[in-house]
Amino acid sequence: MEPIDRPTIQRSAVDLVEDVKLRAPRGAAEKLAHYGGAEVAAALLKLSPGFAQDVLALLPVDSRERALAAAPPEIARQWQTNALYEDGAIGRMMEPVYAAFAPQATVGEVVEALHEMVRNAFITYVYVVDANERLLGIVTMRDLLLSERGKALRDVMLTEVFALRAPTPLDEAMKQVLDRHYPVYPVVDAENRIRGLVRGQSMFEARAFEIAAQPGSMVGVEKEERMGTPWQRSLTMRHPWLQLNLLTAFLAAAVVGIFQDTIDRVVILALFLPVLAGQSGNTGCQALAVTLRGMTIGELKPGAERALVTKEAGLGALNGAGVGLIAAIGMYITASGQGSPHAFLLSFVVFVAMIGSCVASGLSGAMVPLTLKRLGFDPATASSIFLTTATDVVSMGMLLGLAAMLV
Repeated sequence: MEPIDRPTIQRSAVDLVEDVKLRAPRGAAEKLAHYGGAEVAAALLKLSPGFAQDVLALLPVDSRERALAAAPPEIARQWQTNALYEDGAIGRMMEPVYAAFAPQATVGEVVEALHEMVRNAFITYVYVVDANERLLGIVTMRDLLLSERGKALRDVMLTEVFALRAPTPLDEAMKQVLDRHYPVYPVVDAENRIRGLVRGQSMFEARAFEIAAQPGSMVGVEKEERMGTPWQRSLTMRHPWLQLNLLTAFLAAAVVGIFQDTIDRVVILALFLPVLAGQSGNTGCQALAVTLRGMTIGELKPGAERALVTKEAGLGALNGAGVGLIAAIGMYITASGQGSPHAFLLSFVVFVAMIGSCVASGLSGAMVPLTLKRLGFDPATASSIFLTTATDVVSMGMLLGLAAMLV
């Protein structure tokens, strides 16, 4: 029998973890499904808790059972507990609670117990719980080490404990911890029973990924897609959105087709169609970015939607007047150079169309994510595609419609 090359095995395990980290949860699950339970469990333990939970849920049943059987018992129990909560809930990101003691336990007993625990787990606080696992208080390491060894935990614990609720969505939990910056947070259920721990680092990593994925969501790139996603899956995830974008482009083209006679009569209008579409599109993107940012970091409070929409419409009008004036001057110079008898009227059409287009794009930039959220979708999902459609249709329709009526 050939000797086992342990460094090679270790390198293979490291390579496996690095490969899995580059994949989306489904791709990672497909990769790990071919390995044994011990290898799967070891890889999952190297991942962030939330990502590991998503991968575990997507594993085939037999692979998942093998991983649970091979994992340390407390980890396996925590994975099963986490699976009870919905995607995006803080409960999906929990780690086991190792240092949980009864209130009557003495400082000396806890210190002795921690000597063994810290070999296998990183412990920041001691949690004091009753017989029903209800959280009563916490003890910091400083208070534990400086207290008399004969004192009970109930006499040295902090009773005003901040805890997260397991069903709380990640974005809401981030708002709750924004001004606390604790290294780790206890997570409790509705009866205040401790269900696990969530590390601040894990929360910020998960939130950072969501924010990083938002620009892609705006143009139809799924959050699941990573750099390591196979091209076949990338194609299936991206292509439907491109087909949707094509359909919306046909809608804008149809608007131009309705006014074909006007374009044939006043060809110079064709020069200013991309000008209006570009300016109004950028105005809409600005409103969209501000709205999504406000929704993401919690600035947009319930009931503030009307004020936001009004503000963006007003900004659209002011910005539209500013750029519309320059565009109107450009139209006047161009039309006059071509000897058009309607140079002043065409410049007026461009000015009014630019204001109207920017107002509409500002409204769309605010309304698209608000509407998507109200319908139960991710506010960023393909929002740029919907916004572009609205701005193109309105800007082209207003320019050509006004020209048809006035020129």
